[in-house]
Amino acid sequence: MASLTRYDPLDDFFRGFFVRPVEMGSVAEAPSVKIDVKEQEGNYVVHAEMPGIRKDDIHVSIDGSTVSISAERKQEKEVKEGERVLRTERYFGKVSRSFQLGQDIDEGQASAKFTDGVLELTLPKKAATQARRLTIQ
Repeated sequence: MASLTRYDPLDDFFRGFFVRPVEMGSVAEAPSVKIDVKEQEGNYVVHAEMPGIRKDDIHVSIDGSTVSISAERKQEKEVKEGERVLRTERYFGKVSRSFQLGQDIDEGQASAKFTDGVLELTLPKKAATQARRLTIQ
């Protein structure tokens, strides 16, 4: 004879919840590049937050309407004699961000400046070429 078993979804949800050790904040997450993009009459202005990164470690590339920002934060080791590091909460590594704008960028006129951890890009729009109609002979 078949027996019926009642299914309780909460039982599955809480099964093992209190058995596993829970550790909060043990893994450092890679920072993400937060950006603001504003469109003006003839260009785009991008502000990217990049705190703790040196200007020489930032790379920006433009390919048509795609903009890529990458940076690397390097660790300077400062361990004094007789001292050992028990925990460090700084991230060291690479971050990158790519996004596409609505119009191609004029790479020759683009400019960038880095002040107080904020990268500011001024990206002029390329002049839109008008489609031309071919006459058939």
